[in-house]
Amino acid sequence: MTGTQRREQLIEIGRALFAERGYEATSIEEIAQRAHVSKPVVYEHFGGKEGLYAVVVDRDMSRLLEMITSSLTQNRSRIRVERVAMALLTYVEEHTDGFRILVRDSPVAAPDGTYSSLLNEAIGQVGHILAGDFERRGFNPDLAPLYAQALVGMVSTTATWWLDERTPPKEIVAAHLVNLCWNGLTNLEADPQLGTDRPPASE
Repeated sequence: MTGTQRREQLIEIGRALFAERGYEATSIEEIAQRAHVSKPVVYEHFGGKEGLYAVVVDRDMSRLLEMITSSLTQNRSRIRVERVAMALLTYVEEHTDGFRILVRDSPVAAPDGTYSSLLNEAIGQVGHILAGDFERRGFNPDLAPLYAQALVGMVSTTATWWLDERTPPKEIVAAHLVNLCWNGLTNLEADPQLGTDRPPASE
């Protein structure tokens, strides 16, 4: 096995163990045992558990961000919302270990890249898109970040739930998410108020 092949093997083993047991419960010794190498080989490639974890997180962050960004920039209106929901659910389906790692709290020594920071980047992009839409519709664009938080949070939380449920199929989950998101955006009130704040209806 070449050095590059060995490195890829260790990354895959590390990803599986981090997903299965979490960062703290995973040891260099176990990673080395699964790869049938000595511990110094792992240290040689990554410098330690922190280094391996950083590579795993960075790769999965990049993969998921690319899928989400592509969905946001290559489509328009409702199709864009559909593609974002499908991108996240597809990532959960195809890269389950990576998603489990990203949604966990990162250890102190881990890199800044976490699921929450990735979501913040997605929220920023969605907020920018919504701000333009709000201006065109005569709504306050300053409220776009609030709506972006709500939309991305809803899709993200549903994806986390679906991680373990896996039912109904992702296409149905995405369709219902889009139903709620899109119909909500389509029928926004310019000045929404809580029911208790509304003036009483005239009799």
